[in-house]
Amino acid sequence: QVQLVESGGGLVQTGDSLRLSCAASGRTFSNNAMGWFRQAPGKEREFVASINWSGISTDYRESVKGRFTIFRDKAKNTVYLQMNSLKPEDTAVYYCTARLSVCGSRLSQDYNYWGQGTQVTVSS
Repeated sequence: QVQLVESGGGLVQTGDSLRLSCAASGRTFSNNAMGWFRQAPGKEREFVASINWSGISTDYRESVKGRFTIFRDKAKNTVYLQMNSLKPEDTAVYYCTARLSVCGSRLSQDYNYWGQGTQVTVSS
């Protein structure tokens, strides 16, 4: 059974940092793209960041560029999202996802596996 388990969320203040982790089990994703999406209350799920199979190519939504960094540790079958300079508008449930492709995507329907999500709350 494939599982993606997120951790690292929490309640922080504006300007603080958090690192989200997503540990995969049940299969290796070393040759697959992975990503992070988020969903705020009353809003649709939105793309945050993706990383290709090699870890060389990354993509970010405009509002997090320069603040968030996605990276992966293939040996640990884990992907991370380092979030710096957090803002209240970053408040959401963050979901880890994996795609059966080497390239990342901004479309949620392109991903095959999803985690349960971890809450990130940024207070002003």
